Order: sequence, then structure tokens, then C-alpha cells
Amino acid sequence: MCYLYNVNADCLIIMQNNQNIIRKGQCNVRYSPCSTFKIAISLMGYNEGVLIDSSSPKLPFKEGYVDYIDTWKSEQTPTTWIKNSCVWYSQLIVEKIGKDKFTDYVKKFNYGNEDVSGNDDKNSGFLKSWLTSSLKISPLEQMGFLQQFYHNQLPVNAEAYNKTKNLLYIKELHGWQLYGKTGTCAGNKWFVGFLEKQNNNAMIVYFVDDIRNRTNITSYETLIEKYFKQNV
Repeated sequence: MCYLYNVNADCLIIMQNNQNIIRKGQCNVRYSPCSTFKIAISLMGYNEGVLIDSSSPKLPFKEGYVDYIDTWKSEQTPTTWIKNSCVWYSQLIVEKIGKDKFTDYVKKFNYGNEDVSGNDDKNSGFLKSWLTSSLKISPLEQMGFLQQFYHNQLPVNAEAYNKTKNLLYIKELHGWQLYGKTGTCAGNKWFVGFLEKQNNNAMIVYFVDDIRNRTNITSYETLIEKYFKQNV
């Protein structure tokens, strides 16, 4: 266990085949989910038919969209949306789903505090509610959501599960397949994902608070290598 307890994180939870491997740190505190919320948005989008497959819809970049990262200043597909963690593509999906349906999905997903009202006084606050705004979720709640996703227990169709899982694929690692999504906003850093090989799986939620004032932050890649060194 010593390898994983040396990980620099405010919370680290790993479950292997539904058994706790480690739970380290303050895991009950809620934070903005940042781009890890794209997992939920993807499930909603495919379930509603707003998202079609891994390459459509292909949406063009327009002036006025959130563009503080260069890779966002071009057209995006579902694949590049996840890869580039593109904010404006998320917002267009949610806008097409509609405020009422979006709010209902978040409640049915039991996602954190379920508050998508946003922090501004406009009707568009829900379009950025997951970005240092009203929606908050704890690492423990992230693990619960991840388990529901992995075991197909959320109120979406099988196609939504499968297509979302395909978007989350990262790479093959030591014979295992790694899936997941990072998230960074307001100095907070997440990784929410899982490894699988045949009938085995390992689910990981990793959170670091205030990375701007921290040194020696463990990357999720290093974390996973530590996990393999100890458990596989």
C-alpha cells in the first residue's frame, strides 16, 4: 500500500472489482467537477440524439465562443471535444438538450448537489454550472457516479453508454484498457476513470485542490503506474 499512500492528492479512491483498494484524504468535500462532467454530458447527448457518433456532429468554431485554449479555435467533433476538453462544444450540447431536460438528467443521475442554476442572474447560467459555479460533487460521489456508469445503471440507453465509453478511451496499459476524463478549473485537478481487462476492473477517482500553490503534484499517469506496481 505504501506506493499509493505516497501519492500527493487531497483525495484518492481506487476500487478493484468492487473492493476498496485505497481511500485516502478528504473525500467528502464537494468541488466543481470541471471537465469530468463531460462524461455526464456525453451520456445525455447520445441519449437525446444530440450526439450521433464519434465524429458527428462536427461543429464549427464561431467568434464569441470560449477560446482561451488554441485547440478550441477550430471545428470540433465528439472525439476532439473530449480530447481537447472543449468548453464551447459542451455548452452547445447542453443548450440543445435544453435547460429543463438537462436539470432533470442531473437529478436522475444523483450528480453531487444537483444544482445547475449557475452563479449569474441570466437564464444561461446552467451552461457553465459545472465550471467553478453552482454544481459541486465530492470525490466519493464521483466514484458512485462512475460505478453507475460502468455498470449501466444510469437512465440512458445502451448506445449512450457504449458511445460514451468509446470517447473516454485513452490507451492500452500493461494489457489493460484505460478509460477516463481529466478536469481542471480554478486550480483544482481531477481524474475520473477506470481500467479493465477481461472480467477485471479498477475504478479511480483522484483529486487535488489548489494546484497553483502546490508542488510535486502526482499526475494520473504516475498514479496508475504506482497502482500497477503494487496491485497487478
